[in-house]
Amino acid sequence: MDSNAPAVPARPALPLPEVQALAAADMAAVDALIRRRLASDVVLVNQVAEHIIAGGGKRLRPMLLLLAARALGHQGPDAHQLAAVIEFIHTSTLLHDDVVDESDLRRGRSTANAVFGNAASVLVGDFLYSRSFQLMVELGSMEVQEILADTTNRIAEGEVLQLLHVRNPDVDEAGYLRVIERKTAILFAAATRLGALLAGAGGDVQQRLHDYGLNLGIAFQIADDVLDYSADEAALGKHLGDDLAEGKMTLPLIHAMDHADEALRARLRHIVEHGEADALAEAVDAIRASGGLDYSIARAREYAALAEAALDGLGDDPPVAALRGLVRHAVDRGA
Repeated sequence: MDSNAPAVPARPALPLPEVQALAAADMAAVDALIRRRLASDVVLVNQVAEHIIAGGGKRLRPMLLLLAARALGHQGPDAHQLAAVIEFIHTSTLLHDDVVDESDLRRGRSTANAVFGNAASVLVGDFLYSRSFQLMVELGSMEVQEILADTTNRIAEGEVLQLLHVRNPDVDEAGYLRVIERKTAILFAAATRLGALLAGAGGDVQQRLHDYGLNLGIAFQIADDVLDYSADEAALGKHLGDDLAEGKMTLPLIHAMDHADEALRARLRHIVEHGEADALAEAVDAIRASGGLDYSIARAREYAALAEAALDGLGDDPPVAALRGLVRHAVDRGA
């Protein structure tokens, strides 16, 4: 490469507050639709669903669908409804995840299973999941239904695969990536691909938006896993070290295991196998000594670069700049 060649300027990207402002009107319509379609004559359903919906969050997945559609010139009620479908699917997975992981804190609030019990959380998760399919059927698109049926099936596979990896210190980076692709990134990819589909984009553009969402989702999850070993607990909104306590092998710890000497590797294996939450400081020391946090962020940035590259050719209009901004925000959280 010519060292004297001028640097290629970064493409325009909106900071998160501007992304949220750009999507605000559409997101308000989605939130209103969510609340209307959550209604049930079963009181407990309303109570648990309201607890989850009121818990906040940036509604990133539905926002991605709306922005992808707008980037290709489409807005309207069908986009709002499909964005609500994406959020219902995501919320149902959160309810089930918290039961499986025995979590008691999410976004700084008690989880639904901690408040209402495991049985109620699982059953209301099923309600939200089935409500999402009612909403998608109303749109009358077999292609939409096929994409979301395949997506939810892959998410379920990811959940089972993660369960098989619990307290297994032999999980490697490839195995970790298989889990987060199915468990997290596949719903990002569905959201952005569906936005392109609603806009009437051809197969090539749909694939590019799918690739954008998939790589963004992987980058997002890696950065999230870095935060579990590096963030301020109050800012994180959950207990620091939850992944370690649950016996989950995430990328920072995998990297530390790969670079530890025999004695440290044996100690880390024991910590993972027994879910030793009180050994968090030991694990963090090993991760930092191995460069595991920096390595993980570097890998997140690689996937982020692939996500941004998938947007090349779509121009620099505000919705595209917003999609780029969400990529950079996703990674910067963990840096």
